[in-house]
Amino acid sequence: MLLDAHELCSFADYFVICTSESSRQTEAIGDEIEKAVKAGGERILTREGDGESGWVLLDLGDVICHIFGPSEREFYQLEELWNAAPVILRIQ
Repeated sequence: MLLDAHELCSFADYFVICTSESSRQTEAIGDEIEKAVKAGGERILTREGDGESGWVLLDLGDVICHIFGPSEREFYQLEELWNAAPVILRIQ
């Protein structure tokens, strides 16, 4: 899911929120995003969490990527927290 948060918060314009099926997949998704960002000449400002915690956060500056395990996504419910942000893209 891609949310347009630029009118709602001062620290990012977009949130990417996705769910992985396992801790290994959580790590792999984070690694691949990081590789793609670096290949595009950009850098990750911060990487927090890991697959074992069930949540990886990648701060790209204007874009924040959240990669959750299923139970962590259900627990944190970021879509509800940022429900005023327009959904730009939803893939299921």
